[in-house]
Amino acid sequence: MWLSVVLVVLAAVANAAASVLQRKAARTEPGGDGPASVWAMIWSLAHKPVWFAGIASIILGVLLQAGALATGPIALVQPILVLELAFTLLLAAAVFRNGLHAREWIAIAGMTVGLGLMLYCLQPAGGDPRATPTAVSVLAIGVTLAVAAGFLVIGHRSRHSRRAAFLGIATGVGFGLTAALIAVITRDYAVAGLAGVFTAWHTYLLIVIGPLFFLTLQKTMQAGRLVASQPALTLANPIVAFGLGIAVFGEHVRTGGWIAGAVVGAVLIGASTVLLARSPLLHDEGDPAHDSAAGTRNQTTAPKPA
Repeated sequence: MWLSVVLVVLAAVANAAASVLQRKAARTEPGGDGPASVWAMIWSLAHKPVWFAGIASIILGVLLQAGALATGPIALVQPILVLELAFTLLLAAAVFRNGLHAREWIAIAGMTVGLGLMLYCLQPAGGDPRATPTAVSVLAIGVTLAVAAGFLVIGHRSRHSRRAAFLGIATGVGFGLTAALIAVITRDYAVAGLAGVFTAWHTYLLIVIGPLFFLTLQKTMQAGRLVASQPALTLANPIVAFGLGIAVFGEHVRTGGWIAGAVVGAVLIGASTVLLARSPLLHDEGDPAHDSAAGTRNQTTAPKPA
């Protein structure tokens, strides 16, 4: 169990690095809808080394997450990934050489305490993804994809902050589903090796939807400021994965009075997430290079005195 915790914390660090790098690469891309604009954006990003560094971080994060899911229940592993936002803030502070304010340290502490309280009260355990009936798996996957698609459509029809928020929810829902698929695949590997992986239909579904939600992430990063997209992205992922773990994989948590403590922890996590997402370090204005460039543009475009 402790191995799962260590691996998923490392995965959160890798994901945080990917978030900073991907945001740095994607924030200058022009907007637009439709398949043509998506592929044009990917083609442009492919010419940026920082984007490839972000891809490498994503791959590392997925591998670490897979290791965590192979050794622990998804209802334990995925909620810990909310620490990604705190790590993103810390990495942004280091990269942009800006100090953290008291509000940000309080939010990081609140998120950590809330997560610890929630997991201590619930103590997720048990479950076997491979024991889930195929019909139940198909139904759960279909419902989850429908929810993600719904938020994706709403996001594309919205503008500005609402667009970023809805796309963030869609991406988070998709990532929660991919985590569930990874959990099944890692158990297939543990039981039957590579043969079990390549004969499982979950593997091929992951190959299809994984890249789709990766593209959705790119559009989310491009859609607007992180204050709108990051809370939705950060919270939707563990909520969906936790629900799938309990409802589909047969994992269990403590009930009774422990639920009250878990709710308090969840509220702390949610409030801290929103507070952290408002940090200037997670936005363009937290980047001194961006500020310098913006200042140069303002000087260049300012009207000359008569």
